[in-house]
Amino acid sequence: MFKIRYMRENEKDFFMKMLYESIFIEKEKKPPIDKLLYSDGLKKYHQNWGRKGDKALIAVDHTDTPVGAVWYRLYSSKEKSYGYVNDDTPELGIAIEEAARNKSLGTKLMNSILEEANNDGFEAVSLSVDADNTVAVNLYLRLGFIVVGKDETSYIMLLKL
Repeated sequence: MFKIRYMRENEKDFFMKMLYESIFIEKEKKPPIDKLLYSDGLKKYHQNWGRKGDKALIAVDHTDTPVGAVWYRLYSSKEKSYGYVNDDTPELGIAIEEAARNKSLGTKLMNSILEEANNDGFEAVSLSVDADNTVAVNLYLRLGFIVVGKDETSYIMLLKL
């Protein structure tokens, strides 16, 4: 039903939309996309996309319309992300359009990006997830992630490949 492929050069807007969707904030409290994604704490997730260590996969439906994305990016101790573990461990992000949820697409996307990370020689991957996002937390636990850190609202989770 869904096909997963590498993100194309002309899909940066969709990637940005998925990055925005991946941020767990109640809809009525969520700032507009440009304000949120270009804030000091979040612009590091997309600026200069395509550098070494960046990879994104897109899920498309039967009409080749993008419906979800999963990605990873390396960060450094000088530019830590919310899910930062170390300089050699990429942080994952994932988001799926509301209409495509609850169809096992999250698991399929995660398995695909984990295979990519393994093939790229990474020993582990990390992520940050809001503790209240129980659907996502349960998916990550089911895939074998463990909690390695916690702040006031989120878990840092790690999966050794």
